[in-house]
Amino acid sequence: MEKQTENMINNPMDTSERFYKATEPMPNTKSGKLRLVPAVLFVVFIFAMAIWFIFNPKADYSSSEKRILQKFPEVSVENVLSGKFSEDFESFFADQFPARNMWVGFNAYYTLGTGVNGANGVYKCDDDYLINVPVSKENNITKNVSAIADFKEKIGDTPLTVLFAPSTGYVADDKLPSIHNSYNDDEYFDNTADTLAKSGIAFVDLRDSFKQAYSDGTQLYYKTDHHWTTAGAYTAYTQLCGQLGTKAADKNIFDVKTFDNFYGTTYSTSGFWLTPPDKIEVWDNPDNTEKNIKVKITDGETKIESGSMYFYDHISEDDKYPVFLDGNHPYTEVTNTNAQGGTILLIKDSFSHSLAPFLAENYSKVIMVDMRYYKQSVSQLVKDEKPEQVVVLYGIDNIATDTDIVWLQ
Repeated sequence: MEKQTENMINNPMDTSERFYKATEPMPNTKSGKLRLVPAVLFVVFIFAMAIWFIFNPKADYSSSEKRILQKFPEVSVENVLSGKFSEDFESFFADQFPARNMWVGFNAYYTLGTGVNGANGVYKCDDDYLINVPVSKENNITKNVSAIADFKEKIGDTPLTVLFAPSTGYVADDKLPSIHNSYNDDEYFDNTADTLAKSGIAFVDLRDSFKQAYSDGTQLYYKTDHHWTTAGAYTAYTQLCGQLGTKAADKNIFDVKTFDNFYGTTYSTSGFWLTPPDKIEVWDNPDNTEKNIKVKITDGETKIESGSMYFYDHISEDDKYPVFLDGNHPYTEVTNTNAQGGTILLIKDSFSHSLAPFLAENYSKVIMVDMRYYKQSVSQLVKDEKPEQVVVLYGIDNIATDTDIVWLQ
């Protein structure tokens, strides 16, 4: 007892520490366990997703995005050492992630809800329009227009005309969100016109005619796709005919066939899956039958022949736009024995597909070459076919980002 008292006198803190320990509440083991719950749930979620990913059937094609999905990459020493296996596996994992479409859509709408105007390079606009953001000003349009001017020198006296489709955001600017990047169509069109004029190349400037038609209520572009509608293609066709010195076919000669549930490229890349579909129209002249129409498509070793410019089998597919001339091919030739004109050659992108059938009303032969796939000399083709007209037809965004037309020769 005396020793204990002595210790207390010599160590006064000992008494307070003992009091503190005596009065300190016992650890709440239940609260500690609750703090572990989020971590446990996260581990369980990761483990469950891994199991789901392993056993989830792997798709080859995404109908929403309209593209082939990445397959499991080839395992080889070369691929592993070069880093290609790692790169391809990352794409494979992203493409084959369980419920991928749901997560893509969730991200798009979450981004929109946080105040961002769009997702994946697409603006969510009024009246259900999905519109691509403007292309970067650091682009290839100056170089590509110069390549067209150089090509004119190679084909000599053969008339050359250029037509660019304005961007949807430039024409339908009233549909854009209040905050958006500027569309530079005016600058691109003005500079293009100046460059081409110096080389004696005609330029069809669609800005005024498209703005007027749009203000009059014509839907010139699809709401879920970057292409112009058939009505937009016809509007461009009438302006092109004015430049070429030929009379455009009257729109009343065409039977308009309308097909529902068309989702285009902007829809596929945006993730805005709740957007309603477009309608796609085919303006078909009933006088054009297999008796007077012949379509020949050359795509490598594949040869396709048809008695119609419209491939209706595609209407039942996810991508309906190839209803026009079966979509993208290196070389397409349309002959119409009822037409009075000669031959016209289109150096083109996919905007031409819905416009070329109209030109077949004027020209007995319409030749289309796509520089993304056509690897032969176009100037030699001009010498062989001797067309009355050569037309370069691209969307303005496409010509600004294209890397193939520089090989035009």
